[in-house]
Amino acid sequence: MPLPMPGSTSRELYWARIKAVFHGADPRVCAAFWLFGLINNVLYVIILSSALDLVGPNVPKGVVLLADVIPSFLTKLCAPYFIHKIPYNLRILIFCALSACGMLVIALTPQLQDAKTITIKMCGVMLASLSSGGGELSFLGLTHYYGHFALASWGSGTGGAGLVGAGAYAVLTTSLQISPRNALLAFSFLPVIMLVSFFVILPLGPLRASPSHQAGYEAVEDDDTLDENDELESHPENSSLLASSMHSASGRSFASARSNGLPSTLLGFKANLRRARGLFFPYMLPLLLVYIAEYTINQGVAPTLLFPLSSSPFDEYRSFYSTYGAIYQVGVFISRSSTPFIRIHHLYFPSFLQVANLVLLTSHAMFDFLPNFYVVCVIIFWEGLLGGLVYVSTFAEITDNVPKEDREFSLGATSVSDSGGICIAGFVSMVFEVWLCKWQVQHGRKYCKLQ
Repeated sequence: MPLPMPGSTSRELYWARIKAVFHGADPRVCAAFWLFGLINNVLYVIILSSALDLVGPNVPKGVVLLADVIPSFLTKLCAPYFIHKIPYNLRILIFCALSACGMLVIALTPQLQDAKTITIKMCGVMLASLSSGGGELSFLGLTHYYGHFALASWGSGTGGAGLVGAGAYAVLTTSLQISPRNALLAFSFLPVIMLVSFFVILPLGPLRASPSHQAGYEAVEDDDTLDENDELESHPENSSLLASSMHSASGRSFASARSNGLPSTLLGFKANLRRARGLFFPYMLPLLLVYIAEYTINQGVAPTLLFPLSSSPFDEYRSFYSTYGAIYQVGVFISRSSTPFIRIHHLYFPSFLQVANLVLLTSHAMFDFLPNFYVVCVIIFWEGLLGGLVYVSTFAEITDNVPKEDREFSLGATSVSDSGGICIAGFVSMVFEVWLCKWQVQHGRKYCKLQ
């Protein structure tokens, strides 16, 4: 229900309702998770913003996108089945080291455009991508111990990363005339903020379990006589929410092997496969659809959404794309910050709306029927709102509806959908942009060749 606007007679009621929304929120938890979301995602955005400087004008920028996404996707695909063996404090150290090393490799490699130099830079991009993927599934799993405000803060931080990353790179390299090399070198120190957020700001009490608590995800019974679709039940000895903690690498992860003689690790892997299958249709698929649609728009369609300069506020065609990107990021930030106020429970509906946006904008790129640039801006903003809303609502639904013994794994495993969607969109967009541009040129609109 929308909050009433403050007036002379309702101001106190308005602020009372605002306070009620945030009742029980721990400022330290909110600050820590907002910074986790910001720093974990901001390097991803910075790398994409610097794509032209990294590979030059003659190499498709989709190469940078894929190098920035595929390692993250593979990490999210595989890591949920073993990462619970690694305590959170060690994970943070590993992710920060990978991010910093990746950015240093990118920044310190000579600014040349030959194949060898670009390959070295892409290796640095992939290191940062590994850190981003592992960080996302870990921090989403960590929200399991801190509740809805942690998840809302994480979502808002990831939305802010788009604005901060793109804006900071543009300000440093354009307004302040700092070289791309020095700008990237400065950004390589950002992961230190993640260390401070975890070890200084975040209250670590919820992660400190007694020695009797076992390692890893909370256990589930595994019985070969049960049907694979039967609901998984938590093992009595692992009933605590604190079963996975900072100290979770000291013991076993799942219930002991039963009379069938299978090792406990195999039993746990089988249990998690069943968990993952149960997540696909309610959570993974709608998130996957949203990301395929919106990144195909952003990378494949948006570069062709051009109008005559005389009917736009710009002096050059390259400004269209950067403006669309900024408007999209504003929409994402707003919607990813909206969890305390707005919740979407039916995830497929906004996913299909996003696919409709892709169809609409692709049709316009082909047939030129939208009246002006500003209408496209509204649609791009709406695209960002839908994408961010489905992202945060998906993980909020998991937090609400998945049993606590499955929740930490489920939050991490579902995060594979966004990277998977971006990977698919990256490959599609490399072909789609070329095809749309060729279509426009054949029909007398040559704007895409004038950038």
